[in-house]
Amino acid sequence: MPGANARALEKAASIPADALILDLEDAVAPDAKADARERVAAAAASGAYGHREVTIRVNGPGTAWHADDLRAAAAAGPDAVVVPKVESAATVREVERALEAAGAPNHTAVWAMLETPRAMLDARAVAAAGERLSVLVMGTNDLAKELHAEHVPGRAPLLTGLSLALLAARESGKVILDGVFNDVKDLAGFEAECVQGRQLGFDGKTLIHPAQVAPCNEVFAPSEAQIERSRRIIEAFDEATREGRGVVTVDGRMIENLHVEDARRILALAEAVAGR
Repeated sequence: MPGANARALEKAASIPADALILDLEDAVAPDAKADARERVAAAAASGAYGHREVTIRVNGPGTAWHADDLRAAAAAGPDAVVVPKVESAATVREVERALEAAGAPNHTAVWAMLETPRAMLDARAVAAAGERLSVLVMGTNDLAKELHAEHVPGRAPLLTGLSLALLAARESGKVILDGVFNDVKDLAGFEAECVQGRQLGFDGKTLIHPAQVAPCNEVFAPSEAQIERSRRIIEAFDEATREGRGVVTVDGRMIENLHVEDARRILALAEAVAGR
């Protein structure tokens, strides 16, 4: 949500998203940065957004606004600070030190945006850096620009970078969010990209328009069929364990511990969605 737009910040309280990024970076013109910073800090501290995680995207390291943004965000105490253009573990540590020096509460996490070839190649080190870092966010627009790549269905030019970041996130136990889809009128294309992101392993997707929220929620939430199958897998495995059987099948397929772990993950996600 653009931080300079008071109406957008107000509307955000009614959008059925899991998290909000109140933006001080790309969505705010240079001469509006200071006013937007004050408005966003007040909004993040207001408690007006209910169950939604509230984050503030600051301007990137090396910009004239970065340090002031971090201080304001620390004082506001959002759920997280989203940092663009993160390319190294050192940047994560510098951001964490700045937040701590400014008195950021312990609950304020860091979300690191990976947007460049260097970020993809160093994603493992970035993902393992810092105690506040909890989420990796793909900056696919900037990555495509840096690669001189085209935006095409299926995102073939970006798949190597996306995969490297996913590997880093899963190794380090971090949440990872897919990048944005630019054409807000192409809901079919958007949904197809959501499906691709889910299939690749992303935990969710960053969005740029309220119309994208409902289809995204539907794609990334477990389906009724997945929920029912997960329950049957757990029940069959538990029954086999009680009976001392070493072989378990569900729908004609062999079931192992890894399938049970994934079934438990799906049910936990379904319960979290239902709770929202």
